[in-house]
Amino acid sequence: MTRTPTLAATFLLFTTIMVRQTQAQQGFGPLDPSEPTNTTVAQVIQNMGRQESAFEAARNEYTFRQTVKMDTISDDTNKPDGEYQQVTDITFNNDGRRVEHVVFAPQNTIERVIMTENDLKDIEERLPFVLTTAQLPDYNLTYLGKQKVDELDTYVFGCEPKTLVKGHRYLSGKVWVDQQENEIVLVNGINVPQDTRKGHEDLSPPFTTYYEQIDGKYWFPTYTKAEGTLHFQAQNGALSQDIHMRTTVKYTDYKRFHTNVTVHYDGQTLDNAAPATPKP
Repeated sequence: MTRTPTLAATFLLFTTIMVRQTQAQQGFGPLDPSEPTNTTVAQVIQNMGRQESAFEAARNEYTFRQTVKMDTISDDTNKPDGEYQQVTDITFNNDGRRVEHVVFAPQNTIERVIMTENDLKDIEERLPFVLTTAQLPDYNLTYLGKQKVDELDTYVFGCEPKTLVKGHRYLSGKVWVDQQENEIVLVNGINVPQDTRKGHEDLSPPFTTYYEQIDGKYWFPTYTKAEGTLHFQAQNGALSQDIHMRTTVKYTDYKRFHTNVTVHYDGQTLDNAAPATPKP
């Protein structure tokens, strides 16, 4: 997100309205720092990478609806004073290629900031976060402990990029991994790097993505909320300005497209396997 050019200021840094400490959120139990039971941290990470790789491939076989709502929030009323909305159906054409069809897009009334290419890519690629085997070498994962999230028993990991490679975006935050199936069920963090160069400023706020089990076996992202305050420093006589942003993304109506397709990964036939027991 960058500031509207007519506002003579540059983005210096962001101050975030971070999601509350997860221990204090409703539905989150206390963090237990003890080691995993009957397995090792290394094994959990390895299994997670395999599962995430498999389910990333599986999600590419599904159609779904993506609903994006992005607001600038007035400091005076704490209500939206500008809004961007778009509802998109992710489907397949007759050749089996994935296509996007916008079904609802009212006029964009946001005036204080402008959406950037990174914003659009984050919505499509980064907010529905996965951490596959191929991506694991890019991150330092720090085991933090066990935590109950609603009815799920999870392992919690700090997740930080090892190196920021130009042209790539990474998660800086935490992931919660289901203890039984070693799949990511919750993510909280921010996409990095944030571009603070004068005249090239770009920013995205911290976000939380929730996952639900689809068809009894796939943990797919279903809801994201991102919220933060963008701080623009004064320049050329203009006053500094803080712009409060709030974004929600919903992923709904997951349906399998290739009903006769079997997903293979790591020598396993995933779709012929017995479905996992659904979680509450």
